[in-house]
Amino acid sequence: MWFSCLFSVAVLSLATASDVLDLTDSDFESKTKDQDIMLIEFFAPWCGHCKRLAPEYETAATSLIKYDPPVALAKVDCTEGGKEICGKHGVSGYPTLKIFRNGKFSKDYDGPRESSGIVSYMKKQAGPVSREYTSLEKFQARLASLEDNLIVGLFTEQDNELHKKFAKSAGNKREDFDFAHSFAPEILEHYKHKDAIVIFRPPHLHAKFEESSLAFANAEENVYNIERFMDDNQFGLVGQMRGNNEAKFIKPVIIAYYNIDWKRNLKGTRYWRNRVARVAKKFKEQTMSFAIANKAEHSKEIDDWKLDANQDVLVAAKNEKGEVFLLQDEVFSVANLEKFTNDFLAGKIKPYTKSEPIPEKNDGPVKVVVGDTFKDIVLDESKDVLIEMYAPWCGHCKSLEPKWNELAEKLKDVKDIVIAKMDSTANGAPPYFPVSGFPTIYWAPMGNKLAPQKYQGGREVTDLIEFLKKEATNPLEIPEEKSGKKKSKKAEKEEL
Repeated sequence: MWFSCLFSVAVLSLATASDVLDLTDSDFESKTKDQDIMLIEFFAPWCGHCKRLAPEYETAATSLIKYDPPVALAKVDCTEGGKEICGKHGVSGYPTLKIFRNGKFSKDYDGPRESSGIVSYMKKQAGPVSREYTSLEKFQARLASLEDNLIVGLFTEQDNELHKKFAKSAGNKREDFDFAHSFAPEILEHYKHKDAIVIFRPPHLHAKFEESSLAFANAEENVYNIERFMDDNQFGLVGQMRGNNEAKFIKPVIIAYYNIDWKRNLKGTRYWRNRVARVAKKFKEQTMSFAIANKAEHSKEIDDWKLDANQDVLVAAKNEKGEVFLLQDEVFSVANLEKFTNDFLAGKIKPYTKSEPIPEKNDGPVKVVVGDTFKDIVLDESKDVLIEMYAPWCGHCKSLEPKWNELAEKLKDVKDIVIAKMDSTANGAPPYFPVSGFPTIYWAPMGNKLAPQKYQGGREVTDLIEFLKKEATNPLEIPEEKSGKKKSKKAEKEEL
């Protein structure tokens, strides 16, 4: 019986063992000072975001502890044993993640919050920025196993100006790219590059009409231009757009969405990319980019756009403003993609707008805005507009509604101010009107429609009126207040 209980306890201990280190004020310094690099999560047990992160963080810790060199992941409970250290490092929200090197704060973690992303990000932070290769065989094996670009410095000697700039650039861009370098004559001779920085693309991105490597060999250029070379050429003709790299694509960008699986369906995945690349090749001289993206990762967008997800390939374009343009009712082909790209660049396609039907009547004090009328009402340069972006299920929005109606009633005779509302769950707005919670209120005055001000003040009618008096383009006089003042003076005379 005793053995059975002991065995059960041992099994339970193994089951609950964690590869994430627990740190407190008393042991924080001693447990971090000898770690070359450590990712630390500052959390609160009651925090919902922390709870969602926990299993991803645990999985990443288990993977990274086996990495060479190992990368430790730790956590600090800011509500209990870590209050002092959380205060020292200015933790004001949860979870906050920070990278430490040898016990000293290095930088805030700004990478993905899922396990594979954490692993990838921290691997780039650990160890040397660039790995040196002395053997052609080992270098070729590395190239054959690439899943993403490898940026390689090939130099005839260490005391080399381009090598120094490469090392500096690699340090600056270690979060964005993988780096390697070599001084080995057999490697330089095999690849016919000397004193050059070369982008080697992974095998699955090789195509007959696209270079599998690209070299930069001007030692006179500065670090900034070397980094521009990396950024501008990182995707080749067609890059893969993922959740954390969309901002890196040059806008406008043409995106083809399909089922991407380089490991289990290399032939099919490459087939569709090559067709996009045939079109991209014709637009190489344009300041724009082409991308492929996994339909599953972008299912919400595709659903919002009401595209037929059963089609093999779906196509969208995004411009510098973030507006979306869709290839609709067309089966994907190289010819259709080329025509769509030309029409998009020529301004012949209208941007997609998520919208409810336009209201048949809209003559109430509060103007109802839908996606298709946003431009006509909110972006009308002849009006100042205060708009509430709401959700029908939002309790705070329901509490605001009678106050919003009262405000609109008071201002219904003010010709140059519009009080509006829009259901943001059913309608889209331009990207410069972002909504992260409900209700969100924006002030879009005349002459400043592209940079609206988010209203942060009180939500009583008096608060809103005071804001409008201060911010309105033209002096605000509320008819009700004026008539109220006249009555008051008349009453005073009668009393006399």
